[in-house]
This record gives sequence, C-alpha cells and structure tokens, in this order.
Amino acid sequence: MLFAPPQDIATEVFARVPASLRKPKADNEFNRVQFAGHHAESFLEGPVFDRAGNLYVVDIPWGRILRVTPGGEFGVVAEYDGWPNGLKFHPDGRLFVADYRHGILSVDVDSGRITPVCTHYRLERFHGVNDLSFASNGDLYFTDQGQSGLHDPSGRVFRLRAGETEAQLLLGGIPSPNGLVPNLEENKLYVAVTRANAVWRLPFVGEGVSKVGVFLQLSGGHAGPDGIALDAAGGLVVAHAGLGAVWIFSEMGEPLYRVRSCTGHLTTNIAFGGPDGKSLYITESHTGTVLVARVPVAGRPTFAQAAWGVRW
Repeated sequence: MLFAPPQDIATEVFARVPASLRKPKADNEFNRVQFAGHHAESFLEGPVFDRAGNLYVVDIPWGRILRVTPGGEFGVVAEYDGWPNGLKFHPDGRLFVADYRHGILSVDVDSGRITPVCTHYRLERFHGVNDLSFASNGDLYFTDQGQSGLHDPSGRVFRLRAGETEAQLLLGGIPSPNGLVPNLEENKLYVAVTRANAVWRLPFVGEGVSKVGVFLQLSGGHAGPDGIALDAAGGLVVAHAGLGAVWIFSEMGEPLYRVRSCTGHLTTNIAFGGPDGKSLYITESHTGTVLVARVPVAGRPTFAQAAWGVRW
C-alpha cells in the first residue's frame, strides 16, 4: 500500500565531537570487525537526557560515555574496557548501559563508576546487547544483537523485571534486533530489526509474547532501522541508519514526516528534548555529530523523566 509523501523537516548541527576527543590513529578490535576495517574516530549512539538538560551519548569503539551540555560542550563521564551502545536513565539517577561486551551495566554519572547489573542468561554470556528501554513499572527490556542477521537469525529480546537480577527471554530467532520501546498501553513491544529493514510488533500474552508480526517494512539505507522512540500520541519515530533520515510514523504506521540529516547518512539514534519536548536530537555516527530538528510532535516522557516530574 502506498501513502502520500511524508513532509520533509530539516536538521541543523547541535554539537560535534571535538578534535581533542577523537581518536584518528588508535585502533581496536571493534573497529576492525564492526566497521570492516574502516577507522571510526568516534561512533556516537544512545542519546538520552538527564533532568538538568544534559545529553548523554556513547562512543562505542572507545568505551566512552560522553556528556553534552545544553551549550553543546562535550565531556567524558566514563571510559572503560567495554563497548557501550544504548543508554537509559533510571529515576534513582543511575544511567543504565547496554554494553556489547559486558551486558547490562549501570553508571554513576558523578564518579563514573561502572556496576554490572545483568551480564548473562542461564550461565552463558549474551551475544552482544545493543539497546534498552524501561517500562513505566521499572521493567527493563533489552536486545541481544551480536553479529546476527539474515544469515544467522539468532538475535534475542529479553526482559529484566524491576528488582530482579535474572533476565527472561521473550523472543529469539531475530535477524539483528536493535532499538526497542513499549507502546503507550505497554501491551506490546516495538523492536527495530536492522538486517530485515523492518520494525516488529511483539504483543504480550501472559509472561511472554505471541503472534509476533511486522509493524513497518522499510527499504533503502545500508543497514536499516536502528534507534526508535515513541511520541506522545503513540506514533513511532525511527532512525534509519544509512539513509540519513529519521521517519515519524502515526500510531497506525502511516509515514507523516521525514527528518533529513544535514551532514552524514548514518543516523543511528534519537531522543526528544527541549522545553516542550518537540526538539528531536539525532546521533549521526559517521561524522560524530548530534543533529537537532524542530518537529510537530512531542516525545513521550521516558520512565525516568516521568518520575522526575519532567513536563514538556
């Protein structure tokens, strides 16, 4: 089925990783494998805001969590022997991290101290966790992507109940699960499936899921959907890696807006911010840039923001 062309929205540069924090000559295993030999001076992902309006992002290959002030100044919060990917705040102030190497961690943003939260499932290490999302009751959902794809659909989605330490497997057999978010009613989960260039819908039934289906089928880009978020009306916002765009869909899956990158094409992840929640911040990972655009929809406050009393 065809839809009317979505309305175009322009972006501008909010902040760029400064030369002092880039690594133009250093090398590591993540660069060699994940980027097929291409050297990434930085690779930004996982944007999330704290209650003071600071933006936190990860720099995956170099094991860094960075903080960007409202004025666009970068600083290092933590640097360690991991590959952090997704970030989300808990209302108690801890920053939760989906780390490809170590599993689910938490970070004290004042001291930079790293604490393991969930590092394995039934005695085995995760393949490589990618992103995470909190439900309103504090349950944590996360994806275990590893090197999965159409050739090896072994990716998984887990749930970690609030207050527990052992994860529950919700779904396996996924070709590269990535960003994820519950819907407004929290009776289903949306999951970006990067190598299938799709977003899946996982309806909850009892303690598991059933009748899993495709909510969105995308095309183009060199990868597929990466980070996703929900707007206040229940629409889905999708960062399309390799296409230089972020799509904003209605709750029914109709394409409403296309937010175009003003720099590179590797639009990997998104976070809503600003005083009214209608500023969309986008990590463009190829150039180490955070973009911003004014959009007609407001973001749904995250678990932490709702608990903090943040109102757009």
